[in-house]
Amino acid sequence: MLQIEYDFTLPVGLLGEDGTLHREGTMRLATAADEILPLADPRVQRNPAYLSVILLSRVVTRLGGVEPITTKTVEGLFAADLAHLQTLYNRINAVEDVAPDGLGAQLRGPGGEGVHSDRERLGGSGSIPSTCSATR
Repeated sequence: MLQIEYDFTLPVGLLGEDGTLHREGTMRLATAADEILPLADPRVQRNPAYLSVILLSRVVTRLGGVEPITTKTVEGLFAADLAHLQTLYNRINAVEDVAPDGLGAQLRGPGGEGVHSDRERLGGSGSIPSTCSATR
């Protein structure tokens, strides 16, 4: 059975305006629109790293009692929490062996280059770009 939503716990948590720490949340699988539409956003065109902020604001469906989840919500995350959500996004949206065995050699472009890498994401991105490093 296909799992569409994944619960998570942030390592630090989002500090709410009232001082409440929100750590528990849910992320859903990304759709094609989630990955394609933000590319036209002027904020992404000015700063490609902002793509991860928009993507996460679209796929995080719950974060404690915070409603709605917006780009401002994601911007307010601590760096460790942003890195955690980026890793979760990449893990749950990973492409797993799409081409049947023996078909890989047939998936070649006009110049003989591979059209599909087993782990490559649609749109040419291997994963959601990380904007921070969780380890120092």
